[in-house]
Amino acid sequence: MANAILLISGGLDSVVLAYYLKKIKKIKNLKFVFLDYNQKSLKEEFFCVKKTAKKLNVKLKIIDVKWLGKISTSLINKKTSKKGLKKIKEKEELIFWYVPCRNSIFLLIGLAIAESELISKRKKSDVYMGIKFEGELQFKDTTPKFLKQMNKTAKLCTQKGNIKFIAPFLKSDKEDLIELSEKLKINLEDTYSCYLGSGFKKIKNKIIPIHCGLCGGCKSRKKAFRFSNFKDPSFYRD
Repeated sequence: MANAILLISGGLDSVVLAYYLKKIKKIKNLKFVFLDYNQKSLKEEFFCVKKTAKKLNVKLKIIDVKWLGKISTSLINKKTSKKGLKKIKEKEELIFWYVPCRNSIFLLIGLAIAESELISKRKKSDVYMGIKFEGELQFKDTTPKFLKQMNKTAKLCTQKGNIKFIAPFLKSDKEDLIELSEKLKINLEDTYSCYLGSGFKKIKNKIIPIHCGLCGGCKSRKKAFRFSNFKDPSFYRD
């Protein structure tokens, strides 16, 4: 396909997917869609998204969905302390980081953009997302069953075209993506997995985003590098 829309967060998964679509799938007209839902890590995520867009020469569209952050029950949007984070039990962790219906909403926004461009410009684009296998503790909206259901929804709620939701890494581990990033020569310093946002640090005249090291996103990132054969370039506070 010549055109595609990628829902990008600046995280390891979506940035690797951006390079995959450009360098392996050879998609010429790729558009990034970044969602601002008032997440704590907004500045760090956007920093990585802008860098990726510039490196790959991709157009970037920013969508304001701050209302989602206002109704969110997630610690991604709510205040928390280091002490509070350490008290969260592993079996309870998912619900603390879950943003209600986030991936469903994001996919439908991508779908609306895609159908609008199909009607107005006669340009068909499928919508890509970097969701993947997360092991036994997994959000419902990162599963094959979820993606299959959303594609059924896409057929019913669009008037024009057969636009699909695609997640090429759905059955991959994060370790697989780290390995792929090495093949594609991606600098993973320019990706951000932290849910809480910890600012930036200047190292050797280079600005890199800081990870908290304690949230669910950081734990997943640390674990993936630990089980991969590659060094973790991230900077963690803890």
